[in-house]
Amino acid sequence: MNVNVETLEKSMVKLTIEVDAERFEEGMKHAYSKNKNKITVPGFRKGRVPRQLIEKTYGAEIFYEDAVNYIIPDAYDKAIEENNLEVVSRPEVDVQQVEKGKAMIFTAEVAVKPEVTLGEYKGIEIEKNDIDVTEEDVDAEIEKIRDKNSRLIDVTDRAVENNDQVVIDFEGFIDNEPFEGGKSENYSLTIGSHSFIDTFEDQLIGKNIGEDIEINVNFPEDYQQEDLQGKPALFKVNIKEIKFKELPEVDDEFAKDVSEFDTLDEYKQDVKAKLLEQKENAAKSKKQEDVLQKVIENASMEIADPMIDLQAENMTQDFATRLQYQGLSLEQYFGFTGQNMATLKDTMKTDAEKRIKSRLVLEAIAKAENIQATDEELDEELKKMAEAYKMEIEKIKETVGEEEKESIKDDIKNRKALDFITEQAKEV
Repeated sequence: MNVNVETLEKSMVKLTIEVDAERFEEGMKHAYSKNKNKITVPGFRKGRVPRQLIEKTYGAEIFYEDAVNYIIPDAYDKAIEENNLEVVSRPEVDVQQVEKGKAMIFTAEVAVKPEVTLGEYKGIEIEKNDIDVTEEDVDAEIEKIRDKNSRLIDVTDRAVENNDQVVIDFEGFIDNEPFEGGKSENYSLTIGSHSFIDTFEDQLIGKNIGEDIEINVNFPEDYQQEDLQGKPALFKVNIKEIKFKELPEVDDEFAKDVSEFDTLDEYKQDVKAKLLEQKENAAKSKKQEDVLQKVIENASMEIADPMIDLQAENMTQDFATRLQYQGLSLEQYFGFTGQNMATLKDTMKTDAEKRIKSRLVLEAIAKAENIQATDEELDEELKKMAEAYKMEIEKIKETVGEEEKESIKDDIKNRKALDFITEQAKEV
């Protein structure tokens, strides 16, 4: 097998691979064995027709596609291995020559891992983030806890007020005609949540249980359902229930109910400490992100589009899997958000490019600074995996292959590289 490697723009290479006639003949034999039971020739039973007769009757071309598909994967893999190419995309294959008795020639264009030229990455200057937890922050957090521990009380002696929760039946009309998705029964709606369009919720204030109401609204110009965009609509609404949230008093008893503390002061101090920890973690993440972004801007690399496409595709598949764990399909997600596969992939491509650049730069820094992942650090990661999957650590070690272990080590080195440039950074 002969291989010619041609370097193209933006970290792309073109392999021209020539497979000798003997190897192509093996592919033809494989194609014959695969298809002989499907081919009929008068006077012969299926599976008993000699290959030479099939080729004479239908032409040798009848076996070319399967022969090519049999040969290409192995020839491509060997070409990549022999030339020590680090491939980061799927190959785009084009068959140049295929003919019985001759060498088979095909090309494969593929993206390879790009070279990274680092710029300045030590002593990066970033804006300092002040960390402070105010009394207002503590009060707001406690208010969230109050809301979680509230209870709904039925209202029968007054009209709807702001912040009430109502149960309604409604049907929407445009030009006196009902529209798809505009009808619901026993729908629970919190007044003031702004989850309905326009002034729908405001127009329920002051109305009573059992009252039939007509509400006029306008759909926004960017509404996800295109046929409703910008159109005026009439909703006929019937209020079936009114409830209000009864919030607990913020006192020592409240603190005992929602925490391990006996007094409100102790509870507030704990809330403040936890908020401070959250803000410190958020500030650390922000600092890392800011430093890494500047290091990326200082570096240079050429990333091939197919590399970004493959990363975006993998991210889209991961996103769909996470949705499935939540009981949602992509189609349902698109219905809720107004997105489609094209807009989702565009978003993923932007994130994919950022993720690729981050990984490449951190790998380059780890190499430049000789940052390594120790066996102890690998064991620690495997222990975390064992805990997550509720498996014995020895079982995890048996399950995880060498290639995956190397991938885990790469992740460890990248994290250490990120810590390195963050520690070296200057806050101004």
